[in-house]
Order: sequence, then structure tokens, then C-alpha cells
Amino acid sequence: MKCRLKLILKERKIKQKDFAKELGLGEAHLSRIATGSVIPTLDVAFRIAKVLQLRIEDIWQP
Repeated sequence: MKCRLKLILKERKIKQKDFAKELGLGEAHLSRIATGSVIPTLDVAFRIAKVLQLRIEDIWQP
């Protein structure tokens, strides 16, 4: 599964640190999600998609 989160944040000029804080996640945990080394829980995936106003499928692709 390919995670586009890092690219999306970069395109939107959103700092991972600020985004992690908005989501209530630790910076390190969000970084691992963004690099694809950790798959987020469904709850976290939905929160990320909601804040970015995207579908989960737009962020994580097979």
C-alpha cells in the first residue's frame, strides 16, 4: 500500500509537526505513517482524510 501523505502535506505546505498536533498524534508517529512504515488505525486514517478534506483512497493507494 502506497502512502501519499508526505507528498500531500508538502504540496499544501503543511508542516508535519503542525499536522500531528492538529490530529492529536505524536510527530514521530505521524512521520512513520507518512513514510508508510506504519499503517494507521481506521480511526486515525479517517481523521487524517477529514482534516485534509480527502477520501482515504486519495491518501493510501494499493
